[in-house]
Amino acid sequence: MNTLVNCVLLIDDDKATNFYNERVVSKHNSFCKVNIVQSGIAALDYFNLVRKSEAIKPDLIFLDINMPAMNGWEFLTEFSKLDQKLTNGIKIILLSTSSNPDDVRASSKNHSVDDFIHKPLSKDQLDNVLENHFS
Repeated sequence: MNTLVNCVLLIDDDKATNFYNERVVSKHNSFCKVNIVQSGIAALDYFNLVRKSEAIKPDLIFLDINMPAMNGWEFLTEFSKLDQKLTNGIKIILLSTSSNPDDVRASSKNHSVDDFIHKPLSKDQLDNVLENHFS
């Protein structure tokens, strides 16, 4: 299978989760580059670098909901304010341990969110993301 996703951005405050998810994504043949940030604020800083052509625009974001300082929902609010030229075409998948039905409901109502999946990330989940969002 050819690479379908050039760049993935992982946004999660947990270093161990980021390490694990980076390994899972990197081992999959359909993903090329993986970048990691540990907060919503750092993700917005990353997009400032993308705007300046100093970083690769992600095709896909895996976003944690529960983070300190700026949670996933707050990041989505700020993300929606960014220039559409910068954000157009980016798929956002909430990747969470939350089993709160309110989170799932809120994700389905948020126009920036393309999917909601539960941690831990797996090869099968990546296959499903590819099939559902990149074919």
